[in-house]
Amino acid sequence: MVKAKKISQLKTVPTKASVKDYLDTIKDSQRKKDCVVVSKMMQEATKSKPVMWSNSIVGFGNRKLKYASGRELEWLIIGFSSRVNAITFYLTTDEAIGTKELMSKLGKHKLGKGCLYIKSLSDIHLPTLKKLIYESVKGK
Repeated sequence: MVKAKKISQLKTVPTKASVKDYLDTIKDSQRKKDCVVVSKMMQEATKSKPVMWSNSIVGFGNRKLKYASGRELEWLIIGFSSRVNAITFYLTTDEAIGTKELMSKLGKHKLGKGCLYIKSLSDIHLPTLKKLIYESVKGK
C-alpha cells in the first residue's frame, strides 16, 4: 500500500488579529513610529488595508504563488514585521524589477532570502525606500 504524501499547512496566513494591537506591542517608541510610517507607505502603494499574517507580519494585498511542483498558496504582495534587531520587509528585491540600483542608494541595510532588513528609517534614504516599495508592488 502506498502512503499519500502529506502536504504541510502553511503557518503564515492572514488572520483577523488587529494591526493596531500589534503595532501597540512594539516597545521601542522610535521603532513603533517607523513601523507606522512604513505601514502608511505600503498601504498607499498597494491601495490595500493592512492585515496581520500569523502573529507578527503586517501584510498588504495578496496574490497566488505557484511552485514548480504545481502547489499554489496565497501570499502577501508586500509586508513588514518588527523583529528584535530590525524591521524586516517582505518585498521583491530582485533584478527582474530593477531594484539593484535602488538598493545601492538605500543606505544602511542587509538583504536576506526574500527579505530586506533595516534597523531604523533614520539609517536609510526614505524616498528610495518608497520607490523600492512601489517597484516591488508593480513587479509582484
